[in-house]
Amino acid sequence: MAEKSKILVIGGTGHIGKFIVKTSAKLGHQTFALVRETAVSNPERSEIIESFKSYGVTLIYGDIHDHESLVKAIKQVEVVISTVGGLHIAEQVKIIAAIKEAGNVKRFLPSEFGGDVDRSHAVEPAASFFGLKAKIRRAIEAERIPYTYTVSNGFAGYYLPSLGQPNAHVPPRDNVVIFGDGNPKTITVAEEDIAAYTIKAVDDPRTLNKILYMRPPANVLSFNEIVAIWEKKIGNTLHKIYIPEEQTLQKIQEAPSPLNLMLALIHSAMVKGDATNYEIEDSSGVEASELYPEVKYTTVDEFLGKFV
Repeated sequence: MAEKSKILVIGGTGHIGKFIVKTSAKLGHQTFALVRETAVSNPERSEIIESFKSYGVTLIYGDIHDHESLVKAIKQVEVVISTVGGLHIAEQVKIIAAIKEAGNVKRFLPSEFGGDVDRSHAVEPAASFFGLKAKIRRAIEAERIPYTYTVSNGFAGYYLPSLGQPNAHVPPRDNVVIFGDGNPKTITVAEEDIAAYTIKAVDDPRTLNKILYMRPPANVLSFNEIVAIWEKKIGNTLHKIYIPEEQTLQKIQEAPSPLNLMLALIHSAMVKGDATNYEIEDSSGVEASELYPEVKYTTVDEFLGKFV
């Protein structure tokens, strides 16, 4: 069996990043995490960093603005995974430049972990956010850097605990707001499964220069179907408040940041059906649950069971 690639994760203390780092180490990759020195003094971040150490992760102190240290870090690995947050998406050009200079990287996975940015029908401010991710794709391709793009769709840990209700923290037990008619199919994937699919892809020739779509079959559901699963679990029928598209668009325009972005993402997925309104093209994409059936993913039904 071929030796597993050494992996550098940039942005590893973020929401999806910490799952990627831990899974990389658990699956036997020599794993490096680029962390800012200031993160060590941040109570929330320092706890995550300590957990990395327990998994045998090598910490490299630096950030994407220090070109020399970034190149030095990249030269120690074969695969670079970026999980930087939304505010730093455009700054990934610095990672691309460092990868180009280092000259040893056999795969780069930029920070995507959402919908397919080349197939979005999003409105602002989500349209500009997706546009930045698309620009990073084009920059990677222009530099001829080997890549895998990860289209993980919705994070279960973000979306399901509130059942997609803005500003809520627990699933509703009386009223539920449904944007649009609730019929377009959406996709929700547990963060642990996103990480497992991502790490399995890094050394897989089938995912080289391809888009890795995560569409676990049991989790391709309309919002109405998700609500029905929840209703069955709690033994209660919720009062459904449907928000037509025009009203949804008005709410997006009137909402402050970052609520407007969240509503625009909901509009893209739940109203426009951007997660499922296209077929995966064999020439450019592969589906993760088909490639890696050994990953026993968490279903939406199982995930919602935690909140009963």
